[in-house]
Amino acid sequence: MKKVINISMIALFTITFVSCKKEGNKAVIKKDNSQETVLADNGEVDSTVGYNTDINGNKSIKTDYVYQATDGSPVKVIFDYNPDDRNVSIRSNNKTFILKKAEAKPNETVYEKEDMKATVKGDSLVIRQGDNVIQLVKTRL
Repeated sequence: MKKVINISMIALFTITFVSCKKEGNKAVIKKDNSQETVLADNGEVDSTVGYNTDINGNKSIKTDYVYQATDGSPVKVIFDYNPDDRNVSIRSNNKTFILKKAEAKPNETVYEKEDMKATVKGDSLVIRQGDNVIQLVKTRL
């Protein structure tokens, strides 16, 4: 009797195991590499662009950073990489300046508005307005 029960149990487990199909975890989001990078004006990858990805896998091309001036004061900088209107918003001392993208190279992006020019290269951002030059460095949190 025990052999019949054991054989029946083995047969049941075998049928169950064979009939199950491996479909993978449907909760895993597949990464879409088609829009992984933003290109500079010359067609090479613009390394100054960073993406945020939410829990649903949607990419945001608007990122914000805290930079620090040479005097130690914090400056909030928001990069908007929207293809229709690329700009940078620089906020310090309750004043906000919005500059439009003027030029992009693989390792450097230039934003301008009237007599103000901001150059982003790696972790540094240099703002020029007339004779004034303000150097900012991205903070590490």
